[in-house]
Amino acid sequence: MPASGKPDGGTEDPLRLGRRMRLRLLAAVQALLADPSIAGQSDVARLAAVVLYTKSRAPKGSKDDNLTSIWVAELGRWMGVGESTVNRRVLVPLRKSDALHTKVVRDGKGHPTGLECLVMPLWNAHHGGGAGHPLALTAAELATLLRLCEALFGHGWAPKDKAPTPPGLLAARKGRGAATDRLGLLLMVLNTGSSGWLQLRGGSVKKREGRGAATMARLLGCSSAGGKKVLARLTEAGVAARGRKGTGTGMDGRGRVMVLPVARAYGRDLTALEAVRGSEAVFSARPAGAGGDLNPAVEAGALGASGKSEAERASEAEIPARPAGAELHTVHASVVTSVVPPQLDCGFSGEGRGGEGRRPERACVREDQAVDGETAAAGTGSPVAEGGPLRGEKPKESPVDERVEKRTAEAGAGGRPKVVGGGKAQQQRRVALPVDLGLRVALGPVSWLWERLSGWQQDQVAAAARAELSQLAGLGVAAERAPRLLADRLTGRLEETGGEALIRKPFGWLIGRGLVRRPSCSDRRCDDGTRLDTGGECGNCGNVVHIRRARRARTVAEINRELPHLGDGERRRILEERLREHTAAEAEDLVRRQEQARTEKARSCAARAAAAQRAEHDRQAAAAADAVRHALQCEDCGQEQAAGLCEACGYRRRTDALVAETALVAATWAADLDDQDAVAAVAADVRASLAESMAQARGAFMDLMEPDELDADPVSAASALAFCALQAVEQALPEFRVSALGRLRRAEEAEAEARRAYRTEQGRRWFRHNPNGADAIAAATKAAETARERTAQYLLAVRLEQLREQAAARIEPTRSAPWADRLPELAARPLEGGTTGTVTA
Repeated sequence: MPASGKPDGGTEDPLRLGRRMRLRLLAAVQALLADPSIAGQSDVARLAAVVLYTKSRAPKGSKDDNLTSIWVAELGRWMGVGESTVNRRVLVPLRKSDALHTKVVRDGKGHPTGLECLVMPLWNAHHGGGAGHPLALTAAELATLLRLCEALFGHGWAPKDKAPTPPGLLAARKGRGAATDRLGLLLMVLNTGSSGWLQLRGGSVKKREGRGAATMARLLGCSSAGGKKVLARLTEAGVAARGRKGTGTGMDGRGRVMVLPVARAYGRDLTALEAVRGSEAVFSARPAGAGGDLNPAVEAGALGASGKSEAERASEAEIPARPAGAELHTVHASVVTSVVPPQLDCGFSGEGRGGEGRRPERACVREDQAVDGETAAAGTGSPVAEGGPLRGEKPKESPVDERVEKRTAEAGAGGRPKVVGGGKAQQQRRVALPVDLGLRVALGPVSWLWERLSGWQQDQVAAAARAELSQLAGLGVAAERAPRLLADRLTGRLEETGGEALIRKPFGWLIGRGLVRRPSCSDRRCDDGTRLDTGGECGNCGNVVHIRRARRARTVAEINRELPHLGDGERRRILEERLREHTAAEAEDLVRRQEQARTEKARSCAARAAAAQRAEHDRQAAAAADAVRHALQCEDCGQEQAAGLCEACGYRRRTDALVAETALVAATWAADLDDQDAVAAVAADVRASLAESMAQARGAFMDLMEPDELDADPVSAASALAFCALQAVEQALPEFRVSALGRLRRAEEAEAEARRAYRTEQGRRWFRHNPNGADAIAAATKAAETARERTAQYLLAVRLEQLREQAAARIEPTRSAPWADRLPELAARPLEGGTTGTVTA
């Protein structure tokens, strides 16, 4: 065996993988092989994808980080095949399925120097799946996987200035099936714990192939017969061994498969395994006195060389509950217990005459008599048959067999499978894990238990796992870490139980124990003393333990001070009694605090209900006030249901306010602010100009509309005309403001401020050596313009405030008369335009 398989490899042995590292690498390899572009390919192509993925560089942000440089011949040596096989069965199909992108690297003369390969599932994982994707391994994890592959099937290297790398365990295995054996060994190692025993699949398997072959078939995705052949080749190569668990009755237990390199790497004792393998080598030898059905003259020594092949012996070794040295007999009824009396030595199965020495009767003698237990004829013909039928008798089939045969017949006839003993259809169960990547990672450690669940149970477990993942996300755990955290929890629960084989009720274990969070303290983020969000130890649990230890030490000190002459037993009894009293007091305090919390919660609920009721009352009052307000008439025109002001009058008010503001803006520079007549003259000119603009806007609107449309809805027409006037004023106000700022920029105050800013900027210390230079002049000019602009804005704001105060002082507060008093006066006014058909604003 190479160095990687020696027991003294230590922690540097590449086969000594920690549980977390092994599960991480297993998830990565399974995800790679399950990728749609790689699944369904040949074993040599899948192994090539694993090798290229293992040799890929860890990503650092660019696409070139995932490239792998390799030669075609070197890739073939990794898989034990030639260059033509690599080109024909690896590169072509992987390129066709978009699983691999390749580029030939050439030197300056055009000669090829290598082949750059990019594994697309790895690229997609880093750029689409995030850091939580199973394929997103770190540089250390990729290096660990590469060392493992080198130890298993690497072809060996001998560099000049470095230590040589010895060949792997299967380096000499080449040719047909070499890639399958190497891939199978890699998957076996990743599915094997520190004990060295391969984790076998559960459920029913074919007796001819056995559970080990079924497990290998599941790992490689092939048939059970193919898995049996691969396992036989690996056993012959010395990297696997088949054994059985020992039982207290001396019968062979369940078959097991040990991965020998892993067992040797962890220093496991293989003495018992060698003994089991030695017993399996002669399993055809009969016990003393065992009779044969076909050739009684054959002795025990001859049976060991009966001409059976290794495959047949391996298939027979998988039959459970059979003595290690017992020969297989002719098929009997399933209820017969084969027991050979010690006095039988001639080997014939029909010999059972007892001590009378009479001739044996016919096989059908007394078979037609009723069995009532009263006569001797009603019993069996053998005293050791224990009530069972003799050879050749046809016992009545049990209800279980009848139901099984009925179910098999219905399934074969095209009907849907039925539940045994019931009439409802059984839901089809899924053998593989869910399609969701998060659930696949989370439920990966219990995949064997998943296969033992029914369809309904699988749905319930998937829903529970999904709910637990969402709960972990709510506790502050990153979404990409939650599946792996749940997988670690299931792995820890399995270690506590002792393995999946000891779980009799998978569904109850998963729902009630495996997926359930077990907080050790009051912190919701605690799970068995570990913080879910950080992964470290729970500080609150440490505080609880510290408090309990301090309480115990304090109680011991009190007892020693109060009762110094007590014996050890009495002191221990009093200590436990006081600790129980303290625990009971804490429990009562907890109940009291819980009751207080419930009272506070009820009070808070009542307060929230009262607040909601008040809010609803206020909302109803506001709605009623709003309804009353909407029912008011317009203050200006008296329109009904106008909420105090109709739309047209609102536009008119806004227009008047903007006209007054525009007049004040124009007066800031065009008139003396202390001369009220000059201000009024400027305001009159501005109003006249704006009135002309408003008339033009209304005229343009009237030209666009038809007279019939205006007469059909006078209220809407008046609102539209008022809005046109408002828009005209809104467009004119910015123009007047820009004009006012331009005039104020040339005011004396602005010029004086600009000169001061110019001199100040020109006198900066970095311009003192050349104050008249181009840079100094440009900076000073810019500072002067900025100062002039700020001064103009300040002057405009100050003058507008002064004009507003003067206007407010001139306005006398007047109280508007009621609409009933104003209506006769407005009715006596003549209509503008001379006709009643013309609508004016």
